[in-house]
Amino acid sequence: MESNKWTQVITSTKKNTSLIKELIQYKDLLFLLVRRDFVKEFKQTILGPIWFVIQPIFQTLVLLFVFGKIGNMGPNGIPQISFYLTGTIIWNLFSDTLLKTSETFRANANVFGKVYFPRIIAPLSVVITNYFKLGVQLLLLLVVYVYEFSISEAIQPNWTLVFLPVYFLLASMMGLGFGLIISSLTTKYWDLRFLVQFGVQLLMFMSTVITPFASLDDKPQWMQTAIIGNPISSYIEGVRYSFLGPLGGTIYNAALIYSIVITFVVLMVGIYIFNKVEKNFMDTV
Repeated sequence: MESNKWTQVITSTKKNTSLIKELIQYKDLLFLLVRRDFVKEFKQTILGPIWFVIQPIFQTLVLLFVFGKIGNMGPNGIPQISFYLTGTIIWNLFSDTLLKTSETFRANANVFGKVYFPRIIAPLSVVITNYFKLGVQLLLLLVVYVYEFSISEAIQPNWTLVFLPVYFLLASMMGLGFGLIISSLTTKYWDLRFLVQFGVQLLMFMSTVITPFASLDDKPQWMQTAIIGNPISSYIEGVRYSFLGPLGGTIYNAALIYSIVITFVVLMVGIYIFNKVEKNFMDTV
């Protein structure tokens, strides 16, 4: 009798190189999950992807009214709609990636328990889906931006626009890293997920979405430290500087380097913890 010839052997120990090969091997599944996430989110909605546009519009209007008009915390001498809209778009990319990837194990428990595939594909599909959402929102920004550019000389786009994809990529990488860590921790400590939504909302108020670097001089020291220490702040300022010029955003090289280092450290730690937890995940749920 001939011995069985296995086509694939699955073990609990995987090297990084094998993980990369698996991601390439399962690329079709990745795109199927992206399609699933996209369809699931808008399958029973009337407006469908139009919500991609409605969300940042309402967020921008609230920020403009509450913080720009009432709180007088917005920039001076520059159209505030473009200012708040640019910050809202990159913030949504970060927060949506974090919140949705933080639900990876809970949302995919049934699938993970029935069939094998590289588990990291599930959160990666969230990141790619959010890039589609980002593309739609950038079209909205472009419409508003062209109009305000035509009526205001204060808007000064510059050559740093070439770095826009880098800022968006770094923001999504940081969201993915934090999301992987939170998702891994909530497999054992389920109550942590109730704090995530509140924590992310609080993080927005302690970022340059609300108060730009240029407006920090008259703020308390603790607020300056919190906002500058928030790693997403530098990416928001970078996007604003690229679109609006010096009046819209400020780039501090030290703060930007700090944000990049934090992003890669969080992502590497997130991937490491995620790969550790996935081995025994089904034993803890």
